[in-house]
Parts: sequence; structure tokens; C-alpha cells
Amino acid sequence: MSKFQLSLAPQDLWQAINPWTFYQQGAQFGLINVNLGQTPHPEAEQAILDEVGSYGRQLGRIGDALEVLLDHLKLDGLTQDEKDALNALRGQLAAVRKSKERALEAEGGSGGPMTGSPAAPRSS
Repeated sequence: MSKFQLSLAPQDLWQAINPWTFYQQGAQFGLINVNLGQTPHPEAEQAILDEVGSYGRQLGRIGDALEVLLDHLKLDGLTQDEKDALNALRGQLAAVRKSKERALEAEGGSGGPMTGSPAAPRSS
């Protein structure tokens, strides 16, 4: 008597799960990869990141400088939409400053890599 067996899947199901091979595309290795886009001069961009500072640090300094300019410019002739845009920027810069302060406090106020220009808290 023959034994009848119906199987919809293989009897032995096996798959290697290696997180290092999930997304190996090009030169990206790791679980989290950030693609910052294409640049015609990747060596120059890497040198700037190494010698000048991260994108966050560069943006932080630009924000600090913008805030100084906003504090000293007469903005009387602006439309309400333009004033709202500047107020939104001031709010975002204040939120970044608070987040940075919390991170530095969590580090124990170590004056580590997140310290930038000695910008005092501003009132808007």
C-alpha cells in the first residue's frame, strides 16, 4: 500500500538571515545607510566634512548667523507671510537650541562634539 502525502511547501524550509546582506547595494554596508545624493566631487565634500564640520554643525552656524542678522535688521516693511516665515525660522532655531542643551546636559555638560559657537539663548 502506497502512502499518499499532499504538501504545499517543501518539508525542510531553511533560509539564512544575515542582516549584513539585506541591502548590500554598491558600497553600502550596514543596517542603516544614509544616501546624501550624488556629488560631482565626493573627495572635496568628504574633505569639507572632515576639516570644517558635519552638515549639522554647518547648518547650526548658518542658523546662528541668521539669528544675529534678524536681531539687527529692521523688518518693518515685510508682509505678514514674510514675518510668519521668519517667526517659524526663529521657532525652529529655538527648538534646535533647546534640543542641543538637553543633549549636552545628558552628556554631563562635557563640551563634546556638539559645542559650537558660544551663542547665548535669544529671546524672540
